[in-house]
Amino acid sequence: MTQITTKILYDSDFALWIEDTVNKLKARNTEDLDWENLIEEIESLGKRDKRELESRLTTLFEHGLKRRYVPLPECYRGWEVTINRTQQELTRILRDSPSLKNYLLAVCDRCYQDGLRNVRQEYDTPFPDNSPFTTDVEMLLSNQFGKS
Repeated sequence: MTQITTKILYDSDFALWIEDTVNKLKARNTEDLDWENLIEEIESLGKRDKRELESRLTTLFEHGLKRRYVPLPECYRGWEVTINRTQQELTRILRDSPSLKNYLLAVCDRCYQDGLRNVRQEYDTPFPDNSPFTTDVEMLLSNQFGKS
């Protein structure tokens, strides 16, 4: 397949483009690779992981705030289940990409503020402007997160 055909394939059949690209990489056929789209896809993988980490961390803060500050005991179990599930997902992300721990620490405050904004829209409960939660990664991922 020529390079022009490969670029057209990227737009017309992404799954086939991936299969073709993988086969070329396995064969060490770097001459016919669609380098432009391959680089773009690899860059997007890293961005996707960062977005996923931010989304999960925001969810963790939202449910941690609810569990700690919203006096609705009938909801505690659901919030705790979400906290635990979110911690598991964050642990998986960091297990696969340990270098993202530094990124997690860098976005903690922003994710807390996003989560805070979200729960303030949902509840009239007074929530702290600054995070009451540790920024220690191991503690964020422990089962004690969010409980009073």
